[in-house]
This record gives sequence, structure tokens and C-alpha cells, in this order.
Amino acid sequence: MDIGELLAFKPEQTPKRPHEDDDDFAVPEPAPSDIGKRGGGGDEKAKRMRRIADAKETANYKKSQEGNAGSGAAVNTFEFDPELTEEERLNILKYVESEEAEGDALDEQGLKKLILVFEKRNLKNQEMRIKFSDSPEKFMESELDLHAVIQELKAVATVPDLYPLLVELHGLHSLLELLAHQNTDIAVAVVDLLQEVTDVDILGESSDGAEALIEALRKEQICALLVQNLERLNEQVKEESDGVHNTLAIVENLIEIEGDFVREAATQGLLAWILKRLKGKSPFDPNKLYCSEILSILIQTENENRLLLGTLDGVDVLLQQLAIYKRHDPASNEEQEYMSNLFNCLCSALMARENRDRFLNGEGLQLMNLMLREKKMSRNGSLKVLDHAMAGPDGRENCNKFVEILGLRTIFPLFMKTPKRNKQRLLSVDEHEEHVCSVIASMLRNCKGTQRQRMLTKFTENDHEKVDRLLELHLKYLAKVEAIDKEIDQQPKDAAIDEDEEIENNYIKRLTGGLFTLQRIDYILLEVSATSETVKQRVLQILNLRGASMKTIRSIMREYAGNLGDGDTEWREQEQTHILSLVDRF
Repeated sequence: MDIGELLAFKPEQTPKRPHEDDDDFAVPEPAPSDIGKRGGGGDEKAKRMRRIADAKETANYKKSQEGNAGSGAAVNTFEFDPELTEEERLNILKYVESEEAEGDALDEQGLKKLILVFEKRNLKNQEMRIKFSDSPEKFMESELDLHAVIQELKAVATVPDLYPLLVELHGLHSLLELLAHQNTDIAVAVVDLLQEVTDVDILGESSDGAEALIEALRKEQICALLVQNLERLNEQVKEESDGVHNTLAIVENLIEIEGDFVREAATQGLLAWILKRLKGKSPFDPNKLYCSEILSILIQTENENRLLLGTLDGVDVLLQQLAIYKRHDPASNEEQEYMSNLFNCLCSALMARENRDRFLNGEGLQLMNLMLREKKMSRNGSLKVLDHAMAGPDGRENCNKFVEILGLRTIFPLFMKTPKRNKQRLLSVDEHEEHVCSVIASMLRNCKGTQRQRMLTKFTENDHEKVDRLLELHLKYLAKVEAIDKEIDQQPKDAAIDEDEEIENNYIKRLTGGLFTLQRIDYILLEVSATSETVKQRVLQILNLRGASMKTIRSIMREYAGNLGDGDTEWREQEQTHILSLVDRF
């Protein structure tokens, strides 16, 4: 009995067993007209009902006997269906538990035969297409045979140890050639096969198989071949739409196994195709979501890909796609994830200085500012993008422009009162406060002239309410950091980690636990205190009232100055000097 028969098996509906006391128990005599039909149908039916009744009585009797024999011990018995014997049922259970499918697993000899059949059918299809190029019906049968053997080749995905043989026999080369087959059904079938063959879990079972396959795919320039096929697929057809999805899955699998494919995929045309796909006016669908995920992977860590995105007008494409959500929230959770991916892509793109200029010229600041004012779901993403656009010395022009477009009217209300988190607001309170404080700190560092003066004026208006808010946040995050410090002091030492690595790990833990936001808050305190005596007096007054100390702020900022990272050396030295001078003046 094969697995299909097991799944399709349904025992016959057994009629309710009549009781002896019932008036209807007696089996009715068959009508004269029924005699001879189906071999004496009425009489046979009566006999079958009697056999069912006898079998059920026997099963129930055995069950009660076994239940009484164990002195109350539980016995794993059950009432058997009379259609199956106990032996048959045990065989089924054994079959299901072992999960052994009928037929032998694919071996080297089997693969050689399969590839031989595949090559023959492939050659025959080519010959028939050339011979009867104007009569599709004459080569259609050969095409169906080719499609069938491609489906059979999926068996190789269950035995990754055979991948080197697949490469050696040029089977992979022939399959990749079929990506350019005139019939897209054949190309889609090959894509489906490649998606299964490159599955990460499968490749993890055989390092030799994975290495041979990845090396062969790289030599064949798999990404370029996949992109050429993508260009001709019509996503209005379900099978071809699935082919697009599987193509993206292949790329994701390859990148996960071999990180170098990130660069290769982008340069071989995938980045340009994804931007074109996103730019299209088609409604949101799963493939659009998958495109945004792959784009995020391509530019997340590779600066060359970020620059390539910029040269392909990718920043403008992202801004155009995000503009849809300026006044409208996504219609589903999947579309919400798509929007979030686009914001993440924009943040990654802005890590390249050249893209910040494109963002500025593409009126990205104005769009983000409008999103903040509209109070839609996109507000959280826009806040994160502003943080990336203004950070560091490359954010100077964006900071000044944001003040010019009246962005202070938008950002300071968010600073004074953190919006409550709900199902539609994706950022937590801490994340929201981190981004707002980072934006304000960047503007204080980068703005010059009248823009800087407008910033500083904000902290003196309304009886220094923003200074009060700063100190409220300072005390909140100082308590968080102190709790993390206490936790670090109590954790046991790990002998496997050297002292420098432990110090670095602890510092990262403190940063994620609130120190990063605290550094931004204290930087703002130093900047505004250094330019206004009234602000400084207000800071001292509140610190004394709360029992806090200025020494704490100084030590936090000295630690910050000593850990500015490995960026531009000249900028780091200037920033260290600036921060330490603020500490001394404070």
C-alpha cells in the first residue's frame, strides 16, 4: 500500500448496530424483485450487517477483558474498525512511523540514467523545434516529455551528495541553458528545480555538494541568467508569477550560503530589475514584498551596491513608493511589512554620502516632514530615515535644510511628548525617543548661523520646558544604564572570552540598554548649556532638586568621546576635541 492509498483510505460508513430488543432487529426478507440483483443484494447486505455486529462485539469484549486484567493499569487498546485487521493496522502504523516511501532513493547510477534521458529529450525537443518551427503541435509532445523529466530531476534535491556528479555530467549546465528556452513553462520548471536544489537546509547536509554546486553556479553566472529570464516572465500568469517568486528565493538561498553573491547579484542586473519592478504601477502583491526584502539584503552591508542604487535613481524610486503612505496606511500586515522594508532600504542607502545629496535634491526631507505631521503609520519610518539622513558630518546640508522647511515645528512636539504605542505604531517608546534625540543632537552639531540660533531659542522658550524634558529623559535613561551596570557586575566571568572582548561586549550591552540614547541626551544638554547661562542655571537647579550630579554627565560624555568608532580619523579627532571642550565648560 503506497502513501497515496493511505491518504485516500476511508473506511466504509458502518451502520448503527441494531439491538436485539429492537423491533427492527429482524432482518427483512428480500423482495422478490431484488432477488438476483447484484448477486442476491438483500441477503448479502443482511449477512454483512451481522458480520459487522459480531466483529464489534468481539472488539468490545476484548477491550473490557484487557482493561480488567491490568489491576487498574492503563492499557493502550482501542476499538478496532472491523474493516481492518489488527495486523493490517499495525503494519500501517509501522509504515507511517518509519516514513519509508516505496522505491529506492536516487543513487549515482540512477542519476546517470536520469541525466541521459534528460539530455536525449532535450536534444529531441531542439530538433523538433527546428524541424517544425511553424507547427507547434508537432513538437509539443517532445516539450511535454522534457517538462516531465525536469520534474523527475527534482529527486536529486533529496541527495545533495550527488551534486558534484550532477555538475560533472554537465547536467547543471544543460539545465541553466533551458532558462532561455522559448517556452516559459520549461524555464519556470527549471527555476522551480533550482529553488529546491539550492534550499539552504538541503545544502547544509553536504558541504562537498554545496561547494561544487555554488562554484558551478558562479562560473555559469547564474544571477545574470535568472535576470534575463525574469525580464520575459508575465506575472499576470500564475505559473510565471510563481516563477518570479522562486527566482528571488534562489537568490536569497545563494546569498545565505555564500555572501559574495550579494555583490554579484546586484552587478549582474538584479538590482536594476528590482527597482524597475518596484517602480511599476502594479498593485501590491507577494512578489513586490519579496522584491523589497531582497533589495534590503543587497544594500544592507555592501556599500558598492548602495552607490549602484544611487546611480540607478533608486533613492527616487524608494521615495516615490513611500509617498503612497504619506496619507494612507497599508491595507494589510503584508503591505505594512513592505512599507517597513522600503524605509529600511532608504536608511541603508543613506549610509552612502552620495545618496544623501540625492535624498536632499529629491525632496526627501519634505516628504519625511509631511509624514511626521500626518500621524499615519509611516511616521515611525520617516523618523528613522531623518536620523540616518542627518547623522555625522555628511548630514550637515540635510540638517540646515530641515530647519529651513520648518521641521522644528514637527520634531519638538514629538520630543516633548512621546506618542503612545499601539498596534499601528511600530516603534517602541525607547526607539522613538532615541531617534528624536539623535535628530536634535545632529542638528545642534551640524547647523550653523541662523539655523543653529533658531534651534537654541527653542530651549529657552516657555520657561525652559524643553530643558525640563531633557533632564526628565536624562534621569530615565540614567536609571536604565545603572540597572544594566549592576547586571554586568553580577554576571559570572567567562574564561573563554579575553578581557578586551568582554569589555567590548559589555559596552555594546550598555549601549543597547539605554546608554546610546543617554549619550545623545547629555550631548544636547552640554550644547545648550554652553550657549546660555539661564539654561545652565536651570540644569543645575533641577539636578540639585533630583539629587543628581553634573559629574555623572561629564563622565558619560568623556566615555562617549573615547568610543567614537573607527570612522574618518580627522572627523573623529575634531569631534573628540569638541565634546571634551563642552565637558570642560560645563
